[in-house]
Amino acid sequence: MCGRFIQIIDPEQIEVGFSELEVDEEALSHFTQSYNVTPTKDILTVINTPTPRLTLTRWGLIPYWAKDKNIGNRLINARAETLTQKPSFKEPLKRTRCIIPAMGFYEWDTANKTRTPYLIKLKSGKPIVFAGLWDRWRDKETGNTIISSTIITTEANSLIKKIHDRMPAILSPDCFKSWLSSQREEEAALLNCLKPYPAEEMEAYEVSKLVNDPRNDSPEIMEHVLR
Repeated sequence: MCGRFIQIIDPEQIEVGFSELEVDEEALSHFTQSYNVTPTKDILTVINTPTPRLTLTRWGLIPYWAKDKNIGNRLINARAETLTQKPSFKEPLKRTRCIIPAMGFYEWDTANKTRTPYLIKLKSGKPIVFAGLWDRWRDKETGNTIISSTIITTEANSLIKKIHDRMPAILSPDCFKSWLSSQREEEAALLNCLKPYPAEEMEAYEVSKLVNDPRNDSPEIMEHVLR
């Protein structure tokens, strides 16, 4: 799964990677960088509007048909293997896909009845690009609209399998165009983008248990713990 990650990216860095990108300046004015992003927080997201749009989404998908927004608390992740079967994800896979940039993510090794946190990132130091889905939900009582998202997960690669059996689906650059297309794409091609990312391009190391507390949000939590 993916329950915590780092988003300390300058939005201008994301713009560089796209020939065309619409920027929601008003939404981004509320963006706060974080070393310990937790569910329900607003996160930087590129959604597949006709011109891809950089904006903020609430982490935890609220399907447009949901009666209660709290369903999003349970939908922070979507399993790649069941996207075409689950009502919450089937339609978004067809029409509302997104990418979520991160500098790394955390996972916990629960061997020996302990919870040891690890930071996982690219060896290159470049941002990771999670595959995601988004949706727009309108609160009938207040009239407010919430744009929310979920991070897709897949089976772990050989590196992460030592820590956990799942990992976020990380997109390679050659998948960006189809994943962010506002047109209907071949389902098989989309699912093919959700394979485990090559282990040899990633690294993982133990970090401070400070990350266990969502209230801790500083560079110290991602420091390498030496044994």
